[in-house]
Amino acid sequence: MTCLVIAEHDNASIKPATLNTVTAAAQCGGEVHILIAGKGAEGAAKAASTIAGVAKVIHVEGDHFDHGLAENMAAQVLSIAGNYAHILFPATASGKNIAPRVAAALDVGQISDITKVDAPDTFERPIYAGNAIATVQSMDATKVITVRTTGFDPAASTGGSAAIEVLPGVADSGKTAFLGSEIAKNDRPELTAAKIIVSGGRALGSAEKFNDVMTPLADKLGAALGASRAAVDAGYAPNDWQVGQTGKIVAPQLYIAAGISGAIQHLAGMKDSKVIVAINKDPEAPIFSVADYGLEADLFAAVPELTAGL
Repeated sequence: MTCLVIAEHDNASIKPATLNTVTAAAQCGGEVHILIAGKGAEGAAKAASTIAGVAKVIHVEGDHFDHGLAENMAAQVLSIAGNYAHILFPATASGKNIAPRVAAALDVGQISDITKVDAPDTFERPIYAGNAIATVQSMDATKVITVRTTGFDPAASTGGSAAIEVLPGVADSGKTAFLGSEIAKNDRPELTAAKIIVSGGRALGSAEKFNDVMTPLADKLGAALGASRAAVDAGYAPNDWQVGQTGKIVAPQLYIAAGISGAIQHLAGMKDSKVIVAINKDPEAPIFSVADYGLEADLFAAVPELTAGL
């Protein structure tokens, strides 16, 4: 029984979500192989070979793999899928784009967002915004899985010595082409990989107040900035800061929520954080039900005081 992890990378290095997915693959049993498909991706392949627990790296080169287009990536995965009992993707935008295409082509049911491996054919995944856990057993010969990375510790990025096997890539599907990207540049840690996250809600009242109150605290802590959906919808924060069921799922060491009431959709995205600090003037706010530390106070007074005390 061998597992294949579809790595996320930038051709030079491995993205953190891949390390969590390797841990999940190792718990499925058997050897763990990693697929690195890209353009000039020798650096990523070498980095993958040093991940603890990885037995083999499959390195595929091609101009049409440069930006991880789902059609080409799915075709490449399908070309080697017959060798594997489990094919695992991080449950990220990229993984969720490729995995369903692979599952459909193999005519198997996709097992989405797993948070625990009970057995090689049995997995746990959250449903109803995390309020219930479903145990799913699959009888399919090939199990196509997306992994909620917050459910698994990352594998060590060093200590491994996997062999690198270079394979010819499948041809370009010709169905899609990469035209360009607009990426918001940010000196802060990536939200899904940050160890500390400071999030603000609609109670901040405006984008200016969000920046004035929350940014100094994030700067002091070296934290990523997050926001509730209500704050994003109101225009206080950009879309890529949204934490929650329809945003990003995070599990940092420390999560500070200021002015966030704690709607179920938001809690689903951050309740696995190691330590949760909530600041809200409403004593009945649902956020206090998951908080390790709660401060019933006006955030406009409490957050600046906290920032000044650091």
